[in-house]
Amino acid sequence: MHIPTVVIGGGQAGLAMGYHLRRLGEQFVILDAAARIGDAWRQRWDSLRLFSLPRYASLPGLPIGTTTYPSRDQMADYLETYAEHFQLPIRHRTPVLRLTREGASFVVETEDGIITADRVVVATGGHMKQRRPCFAADLDPTIRQLDSAEYRRPDQLIGDVLVIGAGTAGSDIAIDVARGGHPTVLAGPHLGDIPLGLDSPVVRALMPITMFAFLHVFTLGNPLGHLLHRRVLRRGTPLIRYRRRDIAAAGVRRVGWITDVVDGLPRVDDGTVLRPQSVVWCTGFRADHRWIDLPIFSADGLLMHRRGVVPSAPGLYFLGLSFQHTVSSAALHGLDLDARHLLRAMRRTEVFKAPARDSDALPG
Repeated sequence: MHIPTVVIGGGQAGLAMGYHLRRLGEQFVILDAAARIGDAWRQRWDSLRLFSLPRYASLPGLPIGTTTYPSRDQMADYLETYAEHFQLPIRHRTPVLRLTREGASFVVETEDGIITADRVVVATGGHMKQRRPCFAADLDPTIRQLDSAEYRRPDQLIGDVLVIGAGTAGSDIAIDVARGGHPTVLAGPHLGDIPLGLDSPVVRALMPITMFAFLHVFTLGNPLGHLLHRRVLRRGTPLIRYRRRDIAAAGVRRVGWITDVVDGLPRVDDGTVLRPQSVVWCTGFRADHRWIDLPIFSADGLLMHRRGVVPSAPGLYFLGLSFQHTVSSAALHGLDLDARHLLRAMRRTEVFKAPARDSDALPG
């Protein structure tokens, strides 16, 4: 079967791309491994709320319809509604096993068969595999271990809980666990936080300016963006919803980094040995593109692209990567800008035959 454009991934990035392809009248399909749109959100922890107001938690063409910071389930339902509203052609339960090329066509191998395509948009994002340090396997087997992607609610855990990784997810989960009645320790350096709460009138007033800067100022096209990108890679991002005092008020105890394991127990960088009965790993994610069998990676395994366009494989594009072009490239409000850029790149190629009736205005 040949389909001109194949989008791999039915999350928010794939849907944003599908919206623009639909407007252009292009023939395409979105392949998604999940059984239902929004399942990636439904599998996050129960108390999760976004820290973006509705205006910045919406995809192009359809507002989310809430008046405050959306919950996990509201976001999942919104994405499902979005796909139905624009009648996006999605094939569920269709994981892609391999992507390669034969001649001028891409070959997309799925469990249901092979699809050939003139162009492919990989919209699986950059957060596909959870990271754990190598010493995680040395923990006492009686200690219950979960990754942040597996954590749903406090009753999954037993006894004293150690949350490893003090970024936004780790801090959110540590507070949730402590409120659920577990003595909780949060391990990792403090990454900084915003001085005011998200519901502060000052924060709400400054949010449009901040979001504009994230989209149009802090980009990889200027020194400010490169500086911020290096800072994020080196130190991570500051806390947004909860601040240091919120973590303390919830009864969460802070310690430094976990450096290794001694006799099956985690040891902090100050030499303290902890005795948790449960551990939640919030140590980040990494991209996993091993299923892509194309010469598009550097010697150290990094994807070689220019704002999502892959020069070494014409017709191959990526959307939703962390810092693909801006601070917000992987966030909901940043997808539209990068999707429009990919559309312009496609329209510059001879093989992209979609009519231009709705695409004459594709600003920045």
